[in-house]
Amino acid sequence: RGLYSNEAGMGTSPNVAATAHVSHPVKQGLIQAFGVFVDTLIICSCTAFIILLSPVALDGDANGIQLTQRALSEQIGSYGSLFIACTVLMFAFSTILSNYYYGETNLRFFTSNAKVLFVYRILACCVVFFGSVASLELTWNLADLAMGLMTLCNVVSMALLVKPVVLLLKHYEKQREEKKDPQFQKSDIPELPGEITCW
Repeated sequence: RGLYSNEAGMGTSPNVAATAHVSHPVKQGLIQAFGVFVDTLIICSCTAFIILLSPVALDGDANGIQLTQRALSEQIGSYGSLFIACTVLMFAFSTILSNYYYGETNLRFFTSNAKVLFVYRILACCVVFFGSVASLELTWNLADLAMGLMTLCNVVSMALLVKPVVLLLKHYEKQREEKKDPQFQKSDIPELPGEITCW
């Protein structure tokens, strides 16, 4: 379930990170890692403490969002439930938009055919509609399956990228030791495999 929150290792966040303009790729990698840290150790921990420090019974009667709503309502009153509802609405809406963006961006990498993009948009709308009317259990099970498959595919990519990442990290750390603002040019590391067109 932690993947729903921080998406660490799924391969979705690099879509956004790749659009950043930084002087060295390690800088963006550190920002991405910091985001996972903040989300997991700060935000999720705060949610856990809100639940654990409230008088709400942990008997399985309520789970997930309902449990958080009850716990926050016990702490700050009825506004807590409204706050959680609004937060979840914004989170769900932004998640739909970002996942749509990820899909279309990746599809555009393979083709710019307008018909293919139109079919993708129709399918995306159908999936959102299905998710809103299907049972909660089925929706979560399908989401779990999709996230697991994405993570498995991405693990292969991460294994293949170990060598370039180590080379880039050493290059970054060397410049930091020299008290420089790290800059990267492809010619700096000729042993990097493949073509790099971003820097």
